[in-house]
Amino acid sequence: MSGAATASLFRKQLKEMVLICGSGAAVFFGFSLYEGNEKFYRQVMMPSIRFLDPETTHNLALFMAKNKLVPVPKKPDPPSLRTKVWDTEFPNPVGVAAGFDKDGVAVDGMLATGFGFVEVGSVTPEPQPGNPKPRLFRLWDDKAVINRFGFNSEGHDVVRERLKQRNSIQHFNGKKEGIIGVNLGKNKTSDSPVEDYVKGVEKFGPLADYLVINVSSPNTPGLRSMQGKQQLEKLVAKVSEERKNIESERKPPLLVKIAPDLTEQDKKDITDVVLKVPGRVDGLIVTNTTVTRPESLKSKYKDETGGLSGEPLKDLSTQTVKDMYRLTKGKLPIIGVGGVACGQDAYDKIRAGASLVQLYTALVYQGPPVVKRIKRELEELLQKDGFSNVSEAVGADVNLDR
Repeated sequence: MSGAATASLFRKQLKEMVLICGSGAAVFFGFSLYEGNEKFYRQVMMPSIRFLDPETTHNLALFMAKNKLVPVPKKPDPPSLRTKVWDTEFPNPVGVAAGFDKDGVAVDGMLATGFGFVEVGSVTPEPQPGNPKPRLFRLWDDKAVINRFGFNSEGHDVVRERLKQRNSIQHFNGKKEGIIGVNLGKNKTSDSPVEDYVKGVEKFGPLADYLVINVSSPNTPGLRSMQGKQQLEKLVAKVSEERKNIESERKPPLLVKIAPDLTEQDKKDITDVVLKVPGRVDGLIVTNTTVTRPESLKSKYKDETGGLSGEPLKDLSTQTVKDMYRLTKGKLPIIGVGGVACGQDAYDKIRAGASLVQLYTALVYQGPPVVKRIKRELEELLQKDGFSNVSEAVGADVNLDR
């Protein structure tokens, strides 16, 4: 065989080998995605996106979830993870925090992934674009995110219609599936912030399984001042009164979402307001992102303006959960948020007083399979400590007699 013929044969064989290997890699890649292989997502899939624009990646994740291109668990949640809060049966205590699906486009996809509930929002009365881009930064070395979205929202009417259509389809099918919370915010230029929240209760009260009054985002000017005692009292009084007007047999529980950057007096003032009238506020979400910057941060975006979430927020958030559980004497269910990335993180917040937990940033670094991991590890931790159900572990680390 001539040299030219040998070279031609080699190129042909090489091409075939590349095609075979490429096809095999594609099959492996697709199978790993479909199966929700935790190691594949954590070590291959998620690191591969680090060079893409963070907000573009976020939108891609929403597209995938919207079209249910997500891994689906093959086993039902174990009985130990099922829990009842606000007379609602949660299949498991792990939910998606507000901020991931601001406009309610991917609710069913996230539920299909295995989350026990999904919180939509924050939703503002009128559509608004939010803050200028770039406004989302991944801190890879710190397993954290800084965002300054500023309540970008399609507005009440669009999101309400989307959720209304979802409810209509479920009603037609004769089966309601999934627990949905709606997180309410105010417009940046609003002349009457309190009325913005009142409108939200009116719009979403008949559709939501629970409502959240978000007064703790650091990215809307003046918002956090509404956590002050007088402002919060006025706000809570108004929205709880509006809730009475909801034309449905079941009035949705009303929760207040607070910041981690609070003094002890701030926490006491919030406690006074939420406990002042029994039944007016039904729970707390603890916490939102932090404006503090721990000295341990290493990533180049560490000094960007906005709210910090993820691993660096974990301990501060868990301590705030514990403080609020102690101050409220365990009378109000708490959803613990901030740095939940594994079963131990969730368990720590539950033992600190959280009845439910939420996550968002962990999805950036581990992808959808993170929920499967958290539930598996949480079940193991409950068994190890002798708890037959997650509700038994709530507040286990807090002495309410002090």
